[in-house]
Amino acid sequence: MANKDAKIEVENINVPGQVTRVNAAKYSAMKVAFLNILPTQSPGLTQKEIQQQVKPHLPDDLFPQGQTSGWWAKTVQLDLEAKGSVIREKTKPLRWHKL
Repeated sequence: MANKDAKIEVENINVPGQVTRVNAAKYSAMKVAFLNILPTQSPGLTQKEIQQQVKPHLPDDLFPQGQTSGWWAKTVQLDLEAKGSVIREKTKPLRWHKL
C-alpha cells in the first residue's frame, strides 16, 4: 500500500529552476488521466476542455466529485510542459498536446 503522504517533485514551465513537492498519489492519478485524454497532435485541448475531460478518469477517493481536479490538471500540465512531454500550441485560446 502506497504512503498517502508521499511527495513528488514537480516543475513549472513558467518558473524555471523552481521545484515544488506535491502529493504523489494525486499527481500520479492526474497524470494518468491527463495523458489519457490529451491528443498527440494539433489541435490540442484548451485548459477548459482538459479540466472537463479528466474528471471521469479520476479515482473518487482522491478527487471526490472532481474536487481540486482543476488545480491538479494545471499542475500536471505545467510539470509535463517543463519536462518536454507536453507542447503548448501558439493558439488563442491556448491548446496543449502530448508528444
